Formats: sequence, C-alpha cells, structure tokens
Amino acid sequence: MDGGGSGRTGAAALTGSVLLAAAGLLTVLVTTAWEPLLAFDRSVTEALHRSAVSEPVATRANRIMTDWVWDPWTMRLLAAAVTVWLWRRGDRLLAVWVAGASALGAALQQSLKALVGRERPQWPDPVDTAHYAAFPSGHAMTAALTCGLVLWLLHRACVGGRGRVWAVALAVVSVAGVGFTRVYLGVHWPTDVLGGWLLGAAVVAVAAASYERRLLARRTKEAADGRAVAPTGTGG
Repeated sequence: MDGGGSGRTGAAALTGSVLLAAAGLLTVLVTTAWEPLLAFDRSVTEALHRSAVSEPVATRANRIMTDWVWDPWTMRLLAAAVTVWLWRRGDRLLAVWVAGASALGAALQQSLKALVGRERPQWPDPVDTAHYAAFPSGHAMTAALTCGLVLWLLHRACVGGRGRVWAVALAVVSVAGVGFTRVYLGVHWPTDVLGGWLLGAAVVAVAAASYERRLLARRTKEAADGRAVAPTGTGG
C-alpha cells in the first residue's frame, strides 16, 4: 500500500467534508434569511456601492477585471487548456478528472442558483448588471475551483521554489480579487461570494480525494497482479 497516497486521500477527503459542511450551513442560513447574516450583507454591500458610485475610475477598473481577467469563461478556458495539455502528455486519467471537476462545479453552481433563488442587490443607481440568481457567486466559485485545481496539479508535480510561490500568490489574488469586484460592483452579497469560495474549494478537495483513491486502488491492483504472475524458484 502507498502510505503517501493514502495520507493524501484522507486529508483531501477530510478537507472536502469540512468545506461542504460549511457551505451547507451557509446555504441554510441564506435560504432561511437569518437576520444577522442579512444585516452584515447589507452593511458591507451598501458601503462598497457608495464607493463605486463616487469613484468611476475604480469602478471601471473593477469591471475590466471581473468581465475579462477573472470572468468564469476565462477560468474555464484555463481549465480546458490544462486538460488538453495533460491529455497530450499522456496523463489522461488526470485530464479526465480535471475536466470532470470543472463540469461538476458548473452544474452544482447552476443547480444551487435555481434552488436557492436569491435575489441580487437592487440599486437606484447601479454601476453594473448581472443575470440569474445570486447565490452562489459563479465568478467566485469558478475562480476558486480553477485556481484550486491548478495548485493541486502543481503540488502533485512537486513544483516548488519561486514557481510555486508565484502560483499561490496569483491564485490568492485572483480568488480574493474576483470576490471583491462582485461585491464592489453591487451584483452580489458578500455571502454569495463566500458560498462560491467554499463550494469551489470543496469540489477541488473532492476531486483530489477521489483521484488519489482511484490511483491508489489501481496501483494496489497492479502490485497484486505482479505478484500473481511472478515466477517462483524451484530451489533445485
């Protein structure tokens, strides 16, 4: 048995369980309209909206970042490029896992939007518009999912040094930045963004755990098959 693989599987599964539990609790609080949570959402969103209205240059910069740099389709194209690269280099099981995780995240996001049906913030002087329901934030969830998958792949490839530091920094800035832009532009509540982050990270953890479990099972089977066909000495 691969002790390292088993440890990675357990850690990823535990992380995924904790993240899913937190996301589930947040979803319940949102759907039941827990007043302390709603009051927090209103206070933060109203303060940022006042800033967005009074600072058109900052608002334009936030719109460029959210509509182009951190747009969900930009993130999905990144995930697709990684999937193609993995497939071409022969890591086809890993490529399927990355593509599957991205598809699962998109399906989960749209399903929750339809089920929860939360309304977006409404303003007499909006600075941006968005479609569909508010919870969870698709921008935040897609960024957390895609960046999380990339960091997981780098970890599996044992990438270290400056490359890893820069990758982690870029991922953190992207995930945090896109969440800020959605609230600043008045198209999401803070808890929409938090829900997206939790769910995106949870999908990454579940994907990592299931992949490591599948890989461990395959290696165990190959080892067993190898022992079964190994020649035995006659001792003569």
